[in-house]
Amino acid sequence: MKTLYLMRHAKSSWSFEDLSDHDRPLNDRGRDDVPAMGRALAERQIQLDLLVSSTAVRALSTAALVAKELQYPHEQIKVEERIYRADPLELLAVVRELPDEADAVLLIGHNNTITDFANLLSPSAIPEMPTAAVVCLKFDIGRWQNLDRTNAEYYFFDAPKHHRG
Repeated sequence: MKTLYLMRHAKSSWSFEDLSDHDRPLNDRGRDDVPAMGRALAERQIQLDLLVSSTAVRALSTAALVAKELQYPHEQIKVEERIYRADPLELLAVVRELPDEADAVLLIGHNNTITDFANLLSPSAIPEMPTAAVVCLKFDIGRWQNLDRTNAEYYFFDAPKHHRG
């Protein structure tokens, strides 16, 4: 059994006109939403074997903040450059190449790709993922290369608005 958590990076800042899209940081709301989502995942007693992030600053910041809440070692975050500009089929290739010893993986990426990828794999429709939202899918497989919608089960969808006071 493999478990895949798909997370959209948290809300980013548009305040720095001289920065490239890749280098945009999180804004205040993003920095607040990620720890809340990390705590929500921790409450579900999620234990990650691997956390994989896009190279974009906002995705890496999201990864670092959620890793802290899940007590996942920051130095073990895998940075995957293909996620940044991937389409859903390219993300599928990335996931199918994951190490088989990792049974529970969190992948942090970008929209629209992350929502489209979730819908490519999920037997249930996934709504448009807001920033910092997470979808959990489980697969009745032993190897990531066998990942497919036909062996997928939808487990949950969660978003920051469910955790704001």
